[in-house]
Amino acid sequence: MILLKMNNCIIEETLALKFEKAAAGNKPEAVEVTFPDFDGVLYHISNLNGDKTKGMVIMSLKFYKELQAHDADELLKRVDRSFLVNPESGFNGSLLFDLENLPASKDSIVHQAGILKQNSFASVFEKCFQFQGEGKEGENKAAIHYRDETIYVESKKDRVTVVFSTVFKDDDNVVIGKEFKEEKKEGRRASPPAPQVIFSHKEPPLELKDTDAAVGNNIGYITFVLFPHHTNATAGDNTINLIHTFQDYLHYHIKCFKAYIHTHMRAKTSVFLKVLNRARPDAEKKEMKTITGKTFSSR
Repeated sequence: MILLKMNNCIIEETLALKFEKAAAGNKPEAVEVTFPDFDGVLYHISNLNGDKTKGMVIMSLKFYKELQAHDADELLKRVDRSFLVNPESGFNGSLLFDLENLPASKDSIVHQAGILKQNSFASVFEKCFQFQGEGKEGENKAAIHYRDETIYVESKKDRVTVVFSTVFKDDDNVVIGKEFKEEKKEGRRASPPAPQVIFSHKEPPLELKDTDAAVGNNIGYITFVLFPHHTNATAGDNTINLIHTFQDYLHYHIKCFKAYIHTHMRAKTSVFLKVLNRARPDAEKKEMKTITGKTFSSR
């Protein structure tokens, strides 16, 4: 299995190329690109008011208001302060780059632009990690509704619980989802520091009592229990990077697993058909002779 990249490669490759040409003294070119990403995110790369020396990266998140309630704006100001500008109507985060006045740390700037969505999500987890580190009980709860699914995050004195509500479109996806949960359990046996993973089907876990958590045959809940060694200052950033893409990871691998099974089923069916074709008798009778000249018919 592979881990999906948290950064957006289109943003990074586009900006890196623009910065490289600007550093070489080449004439700037116009850019106009709009493209989606996981979780219903929409990006737009363009020039400010047609000025080819000014490049903008703009992000649109349908659920950004829920992230704002957990200080997403403040986090973006902290990590992208020099380039953050007021977004256009319908968008939520905008970065502006002056190709005629680029700083020395171009690689770092490109990377931060590529994880614009991740930085927006990070504010939710950072606050919960902070309260857990301070030993505060239930100081911060978050419910982020994106796609048809929801992420629930809650801080407690000794842990942070992250619950993903998952919508399985097909019945067989539920079975595969359970298998993924079992694999995570086996992974924890091999690596004890890994977080505890709990899967529940149809009914939400007790952590989501008195919430708007959905109920149904195609609903599953996957709970991660994060302990201090997952949320401390050393490991916290890596934990956020991995856990905020879990839903994408799960659905991606369900599709890959189904494609793998279908490929092997088709290959096996082809082999069976060849065996049947070899075993099938000829449709017409053939007249044959023995060494003595007698004739007989055979199929």
